[in-house]
Amino acid sequence: MGDPFHRSLLRTPRGRFRVSLPPGGEFLLGTPEPLSRPGAAGQSFCIPVTEMVGVQLGGSGLSPTVEGNQFTGVTRPRKLLVFVNLVGGRCHAGEIYRDQVARLFALAGIQTEVIETQRPHEMRELILQRDLGDLDGLVCVGGDGTFNELMHALISRTQKKAGISEDNPAAPLLPPRLRIGIIPAGSTDCICFATVGTNDPVTSALHIIIGDSQPLDVCSVHHHQQLLRYAVSLVGYGFYGDVVSDSERHRWMGPMRYDFSGFKAVLCNRSYEGTVEFLTAGGTEANPRDQTRCRAGCLVCSESSHQLLGVSEEKLPQQESTVAAASEWRQEQGRFLAINLTCMSSACPKSPDGLSPSAHLADGTADLILVHECSALGFLRHLSRHMDHRDQFDLPFVSVHRVRALRFTPKQLEDSEEGERPGRRGWKGLLGGLCWGEQPLSSWSCDGETLPYADISVRVHGQLIHLFARGIEQGMGLV
Repeated sequence: MGDPFHRSLLRTPRGRFRVSLPPGGEFLLGTPEPLSRPGAAGQSFCIPVTEMVGVQLGGSGLSPTVEGNQFTGVTRPRKLLVFVNLVGGRCHAGEIYRDQVARLFALAGIQTEVIETQRPHEMRELILQRDLGDLDGLVCVGGDGTFNELMHALISRTQKKAGISEDNPAAPLLPPRLRIGIIPAGSTDCICFATVGTNDPVTSALHIIIGDSQPLDVCSVHHHQQLLRYAVSLVGYGFYGDVVSDSERHRWMGPMRYDFSGFKAVLCNRSYEGTVEFLTAGGTEANPRDQTRCRAGCLVCSESSHQLLGVSEEKLPQQESTVAAASEWRQEQGRFLAINLTCMSSACPKSPDGLSPSAHLADGTADLILVHECSALGFLRHLSRHMDHRDQFDLPFVSVHRVRALRFTPKQLEDSEEGERPGRRGWKGLLGGLCWGEQPLSSWSCDGETLPYADISVRVHGQLIHLFARGIEQGMGLV
């Protein structure tokens, strides 16, 4: 039979098991974990993968549950549509898929259709037009931008078929049936890192093969009655918005352009005046500074799953009203160096703890980080703490809140006529050509894409999508 090529940990109502998938992917072997509860000894199992229907997440049974269009269990995929972005990131996606992933899918008996994309929006057009009824999931081989294009297309397709208007900020969105797999092949691969714990293509492929399922919260970003984008990682104004918008002028530098633009933004030390309104996350004991970590089998996210599964689409507005009753709208006014909203830790290799280390993947909330006006040295201290495991929130000019919704209005738009956008001034300052002169407005960056409006509203949609992942395992060295 040979040595198994994949071992992992499976949590069941009977205890924890070490499971392995031998070459060929024909059956799953399981042996009791030494640390499992008493009584599990000797209860090994061997299950043909063709008969492995599902594992209930956080439940007491082993059968999947499908509620309407929402997938809530774990099943092994049999047919996948794979998109390979040949021109994104470092342009290695095709090579990574052929050399490291395609053979594993074939060994596991997964039928795949592979489409290579070479232009923006090509993947979106295909997803919106073709029949996806016979598929078990969609896989993208590329970076965060590739994943975002696939996610936007899949969510939009689902809402259109259900007759739900995405431009309505208050509309409850319907979760897509299909799960999304990410084979990392980009420059940063933040989303893969924050949901798996590593940017290894083989590890991600194995999560797809065994049918892991990780729910993920998604933020919708609106300007009045117009949907701008969806986001799962970072919606940022001020520092990160300036970095992304400036880096677009230096794409010839490759990934180094982010370091260059970040250096400029720190030196310029710009702050922006406005009003931040946010709906606090009532009804939860978790908070952004509780020092917990969202890991595989997270109890906070599991509790959120139970709440969502117990409510039908018709009852969803009533449930949200109950949650809102336990929450409250608050506001902060002033000058901000950075306004950051993230519904995951946003961990990456450069920042293993991420923007908000205690953020959860699937609890229906996001963490709002407000960095008030301070010196360049003070802001540099805040940034450096993202890389050395110190508390980046333990500074007098930083506040953090767990929220369900956000509204932002720049001071200039409060004072100006509707729709009027103040312009930028010319070059000035000791840094010469490095910094613009005083800018009345920054730009919002939404998962790496610059938004055209400064006044926006954001809403968190709990567990709107599912990934082929299981969250970061305990003991991966990321804490």
